Amino acid sequence: MSVAAEHALKKYQSMGAVAAVSAADPYRLVQLMLENVLQRIAAARGHLARGEAARKGEQTSKAIAVIGALNASLNVEAGGEVAANLRLLYDYSCVRLALANSRNDDAIFEEVATIVRRIKEGWDGIGEQARATPAVTP
Repeated sequence: MSVAAEHALKKYQSMGAVAAVSAADPYRLVQLMLENVLQRIAAARGHLARGEAARKGEQTSKAIAVIGALNASLNVEAGGEVAANLRLLYDYSCVRLALANSRNDDAIFEEVATIVRRIKEGWDGIGEQARATPAVTP
């Protein structure tokens, strides 16, 4: 793919992402962020397989940044034990991604992807349940 075509494709994908985020409710926004982490891990793994160290590092750093944003958005007081456990999982995932990147260890990338998939599955269920429950107005 030419550089111009690759740039145009990235621009198009970016516009689609902006549209999805602007229309998202809070549950969907978290889903999108988790999907983004999974996509970045998959990209990092692909770059690892092709020996593209710089691109692997970029994708890993972006995945860590998104997980960091998810972590920063947690309200441990309101979320209690669930939020505290998510914080631990997010912290662990960031450390493991950095290690996977530095060691070129695909198994660690897969480990973190599995963790994120499980979190996303739980979040998907919460979102479906929240949307199915009618809003109560005072």
